[in-house]
Order: sequence, then C-alpha cells, then structure tokens
Amino acid sequence: MSSTTQAKPLANAVPRRRKPIRLSTVLKYVALTIGALISLFPFYWMFILATHPSSAIFKFPPDVLPGDRLGQNIGTITSKINIWAAMGNTLVVAVSVTVLALIIASLTAFTFAKFDFPGKRGLFLIVMATFLLPSQLASIPQFLFMSKLGWTGDLKALVFPSLASAFGVFWLRQYATNSIPTELLEAARMDGCGFFRQYLHVCLPIIKPALAFLGMFTFIGAWNDFMWPLIVLTDPSKLTLQVALSQLKTAHGSDYGMLMASALIAVVPLIIVFIIGAKQFIAGIAEGALK
Repeated sequence: MSSTTQAKPLANAVPRRRKPIRLSTVLKYVALTIGALISLFPFYWMFILATHPSSAIFKFPPDVLPGDRLGQNIGTITSKINIWAAMGNTLVVAVSVTVLALIIASLTAFTFAKFDFPGKRGLFLIVMATFLLPSQLASIPQFLFMSKLGWTGDLKALVFPSLASAFGVFWLRQYATNSIPTELLEAARMDGCGFFRQYLHVCLPIIKPALAFLGMFTFIGAWNDFMWPLIVLTDPSKLTLQVALSQLKTAHGSDYGMLMASALIAVVPLIIVFIIGAKQFIAGIAEGALK
C-alpha cells in the first residue's frame, strides 16, 4: 500500500502583498534619471551640431534634431587632415601604454603589498612623492632624453615615458593589500609557487576588477593626451588624433560643425571601450572603495 503523501495548497493562503512604493524611492529614481540625462546631454548636443553647418550653433531657437551634414563635415575633415592614420597611431599608443602600464603597475603593487624587503617604506614614499610633481615639469628632461635616444618624432617616445604610473601603483597596492589573503600566498609557497606563479595564479585573478578600472583610466588618459605628443612628435605621418584635430582650428574662424564632427569621431572609440568594459569598470570602483 502506498503511503505517498501529496502536499495540498492551503485553502486560506493569504496572497503576499506588495510593499508600497515609498516617496523617497520615487524621488531617488527621478533624481538619478535627471542626473543621467544631464550627463548624456553634452554627447547628444555634440552629435546634433556635428550634423549641421557651423551657423547652427548661433541659431535661436537651436535645432534639437539631427541634420543632414554629418557626411559632408566628415568629408571636410578628411580633406584637411589624415584623421584615420592619426586614429591608428593613437590606438597603437593607447593600447601599448595600457597593456605595459598594467603589467608594470601590478607587479610593483603586488611586491609592495605582500612582500617585505629593505627600503620598502622609503621607496613607496618616493613613488607617492611623484604625485606632488606636475607632469609638465618633466617635459624638458623627457624631451632631452628622447632626443639622446633618437626617438623624437617616433611613437616610442609616447609609450615609454607613460609606463610608470604612481597612481596605478598606489591604486593596485591598496587593493591588493586588502584583497589578497596572506594565508593564500603562504599556501601557494608551500605548494612550490615562486614569485611569478603567485603573481599569475593568485594575484591577478583577485585584483581583476581593479585592473579593469585602471586599464580604462589609463587608456582614456593615453587617448586624450595632447601636450606631450605635441612636443615630441615632429613627423606629420606620426601625429596622434588630438594633435591632428588641433590643426583644424584656424585664426580666421572656425567651422563648428566640422569641429563637432571631429570631436564625435574622437569620442566614439572611448564610448565603445567604456561599453565593453562597463561592468568591470563599475565593479572596480565600487569594490575598491568598499575595500
């Protein structure tokens, strides 16, 4: 005889009531929506002006819908400068700086965070002291050094001076100190892992969110860099995007539609990179702050 018991629904089960939406919650989302729209408006306005002639910027009331001049404005840009070659140069520099800077900063930060050696405190203070020096102060020594190496006018002169990042070392060191358990490293040493195996198999997987944030931060800085490329690049075929776009502005007037189209071209790759890495980017900021 079967003794299987079937569960029966309660006849008088009370349906769960939805919690009432609080006014504070509604106001919070309204404020966040307004803030998001205000943040996105400059990008929208840049796109609108890029699709209109220069006279549209002085029009009142202004046009709020896209026009039909985007292709013509881009054609004007390409007739004045080799913008695609400049974008390729900038991409090479930004990717090279980002990858190499992440490797150097993570190795240095891991060493400072989890290993003891003579002079550790003094060396870290020296690294932090570089925050007090403006980057413009190093322009002349850097240029003389690049000239001695014969790198002036070459993209190598943009990559190598940007590899040592005090902010990157500080950011990753703080994250690694609080996130990597010392016991885990001791267990790795007992299993025979040397420094680089600990770095590859223990450190990097744990600090991945911080690396994502630093990678985005470094890429954007390298992409937008203007002053140092303007100083050191002497070959017109090696110009980066920001330097090339600066040649569009003349003393006899500016074509604002063309300038906005050039700004749109410059910012689209950054938006794409941000969208691709947005999840890790936001996680890196939030987790790093909480840690």
